[in-house]
Amino acid sequence: MKYKRILLKLSGEALMGNRQYGIDPERLAEYAQDIKAVTEKGIEVAIVIGGGNIFRGVAGAMNGMDRVQGDHMGMLATVINGLALQQALEDAEVKTRLQTAIKINEVAEPFIRRKAMSHLRKGRVVIFGGGTGNPYFTTDSAAVLRAIEIEADVILKGTRVDGIYNADPEKDKEAIKFDHITFDDVLRKGLKVMDTTAFTLSQENDLPIIVFDMNTRGNLMKVVSGENIGTQVSL
Repeated sequence: MKYKRILLKLSGEALMGNRQYGIDPERLAEYAQDIKAVTEKGIEVAIVIGGGNIFRGVAGAMNGMDRVQGDHMGMLATVINGLALQQALEDAEVKTRLQTAIKINEVAEPFIRRKAMSHLRKGRVVIFGGGTGNPYFTTDSAAVLRAIEIEADVILKGTRVDGIYNADPEKDKEAIKFDHITFDDVLRKGLKVMDTTAFTLSQENDLPIIVFDMNTRGNLMKVVSGENIGTQVSL
């Protein structure tokens, strides 16, 4: 395996499957099986999930809601998704721990770096919920921050497209895919990989990002095996 410890970033929308809202149990089960296969190869897996399938603080703010209040609601949405993924993984007989940046002691552990790393070394999948615990920061920022803290080798951003293109491949059939691109080129070309705060933090810490299609079964295993899947962003 190319990587020993990974941080998998999943969007909340990915959990909807073909639904318009909420969580698709079939999609969750598929993700759980792919993650299980990777852990069985000895890869240590941490996961950050967004909450866009339930609520987005930015969307709430655009409709007149206080941004801080909206972001707190979004954090709670990520915890709901984390609980759902935890159940799916445990149904697949994968040991997990859910840690949150906001204290919800009845349902999850508080985030403690040393404890998270201990869980990973013991082969448990660690799910990080609650974003960074602060408003105005996205789950992209949370993913990069947690990846740095747990000393992950790479951030794997699972999306519904198979990499980074010079245009939206769902709208432009002539869009060109990049197999590899530097951080500087992403910024110069104005490509959207993560929000600026998260992307800059990743660049400053020389933490590579791989964007790939998580909805194709087996792709996660291919990425951690070092196959040329998706697009890698590095220095």
